[in-house]
Amino acid sequence: MSSKKFSFEELEVWRRAIDFSVKVIDIVEGLNSKRRHYRLIEQIEASVTSIAMNIAEGKGRYSKKEFIQFCYIARGSLYETITLLEVFKKKEWIVKKEFESLKVDGLELAAMIKGLINALKKTS
Repeated sequence: MSSKKFSFEELEVWRRAIDFSVKVIDIVEGLNSKRRHYRLIEQIEASVTSIAMNIAEGKGRYSKKEFIQFCYIARGSLYETITLLEVFKKKEWIVKKEFESLKVDGLELAAMIKGLINALKKTS
């Protein structure tokens, strides 16, 4: 197995976004809903995976300005994910404890994305 890595794999924020995606998808797979809401499930899976994907895509761009823009998109996807989780909590498809845990993770991830954006702006 190769020890070479893509540059985005070195980013702690990218690794945390991957972990957050896995947590959300694991919880979504066990939704407590009698009626399947496939569109909402697909939407949360898309938004949560979009966080890490946009960080990776931004890292692969040619300029810091582009990287910053993709970080903003990643943050937007995070906010979208938290909004959907709030809906799922209110519908009682997920328990409050799961939601609160994911919200804490989301707040930490948002702070990391903000920190990355600020660091990129300083070096632009």
